[in-house]
This record gives sequence, structure tokens and C-alpha cells, in this order.
Amino acid sequence: MKYVKQFMIIMLFSFLGELLHGLLPLPVPASIYGLILLFVALFTGIIKENQIKETADFLVEIMPVLFIPAGVGLMTRWEALKKLLLPLILVITLGTFFTMVVTGKVTDGILKKKGVQNK
Repeated sequence: MKYVKQFMIIMLFSFLGELLHGLLPLPVPASIYGLILLFVALFTGIIKENQIKETADFLVEIMPVLFIPAGVGLMTRWEALKKLLLPLILVITLGTFFTMVVTGKVTDGILKKKGVQNK
């Protein structure tokens, strides 16, 4: 019963995200709204981590399985994607590199601010 309660809490925030998506005229996915609301609730203490921990851990563990439908969808659209293969590879490669550099720089900045020495 504990897992059902935890899942319902997570689904409540997902539902609130859907409501915000319908009410606000912004191009933000409903799932992002839900994640932001859940983050704020956790950060402010409205929801305690132990109230959703086990179910959240389970959902993270099975996340790769949730990407299978998207992968199959890409395979069914291979003919259309074949024309865009080079630009897609370029964008993915540059985006990954940019993300890694920015993440590293931000991490270095935070560590320097906290006074942690790099080894």
C-alpha cells in the first residue's frame, strides 16, 4: 500500500503539471511543470523525500525500458531521418560536448567557491 501512496503523490504532481500546461500559454511540456512543482515541494519540505523515495527509485531503475517506444518510433521513421542523419549527428555531438564543458565549468566554479581543492 505504501508504494501505491507514493506513486499517487508522484502522479498528483504530474497531473498538476498537465493542468499548468493547459492553463499557461508557454511552450513548456507538462512533464517539466510537474518536475518543477515536485522539486519545489521537496525543497520547501511540503513533501519529504521518504514519502516518495522507494517508488521514485523504482521509476529511475526502469527508465531505460520507458525509452523503448521512442526508439521503435524512430526506427519506423528511418526513411525520413536518413536524410537528416549528418545534421542530427553534428547537433548531438556538439550539444553533448557543449553540455560537458558547461557542466565542468559550473562544477569547477562551485568547488572553487566552496574552497575545495582539485587534485
